[in-house]
Amino acid sequence: MNFIVPFGLLLAFFSLIIGFTLEGGSISALIAPSAAIIVFGGTFGATIVAYSFNEVKNIPNLLKMVLVKKIPPYHEAIDQIVELSDKARREGLLYIDNQLDQIDDPFLRKAMQLVVDGTDPEMVRNILETEMYSAHERHEVGASIFESAGGYSPTLGIIGTVMGLVHVLGSISDPDSLGPAIAMAFAACLYGVAAANIFFFPVAHRLQNLSKQELVLKELQIEGVLSLQAGYNPMLIRERLNAFLRHSNLQRRADEEEE
Repeated sequence: MNFIVPFGLLLAFFSLIIGFTLEGGSISALIAPSAAIIVFGGTFGATIVAYSFNEVKNIPNLLKMVLVKKIPPYHEAIDQIVELSDKARREGLLYIDNQLDQIDDPFLRKAMQLVVDGTDPEMVRNILETEMYSAHERHEVGASIFESAGGYSPTLGIIGTVMGLVHVLGSISDPDSLGPAIAMAFAACLYGVAAANIFFFPVAHRLQNLSKQELVLKELQIEGVLSLQAGYNPMLIRERLNAFLRHSNLQRRADEEEE
């Protein structure tokens, strides 16, 4: 499990709770079942309208991906491809055929299988790129589900607050009940904004980041496999694939400068 993800979510959640209690607030004042039903039920209902059943039922898998999925370091993939290339030059493609079961990455294993089967290089590229972009599109849809929920959640919170205030104004003849009723009304707004910013948006951005990392890894693997198939020198293959590391570092620095 990637412990940084639950740690970050819990840190954000408890920072809000601790900050509230330090100011003298009571946690019981934040508990509003009716507001939770309006915000979370309304958010889920509005979100599933925009997506198919197959996409919605994949939500548990997406959450599992956020918690446990880890993209292998690029340099490990480069080392593996270069090693296979070196062995293939010495012992032929039969060596790779015998090593297919030892390749953990399904995408790389499929790519090597295509090479061993003697598939035309252009066809190898087309098959792998089609699979790569299809997976990327599926991951983007998964991220967009949580991004959509993050957009709906604050709006449903405001709706819940307005509904609560309508109820308050309807019983304005009882001044003693106004304070607690107003507090309950604003709890809906709190739920909506907090859920969006400490859960829905962070999860969406995590999925997008994983998808981008996986896309680069697969591009690296495609170039490595095609270079192996072409019979390039292993040192040349390493130098060619190291360009992905340099590009990744430059992109990361550019993102940091923009922030």
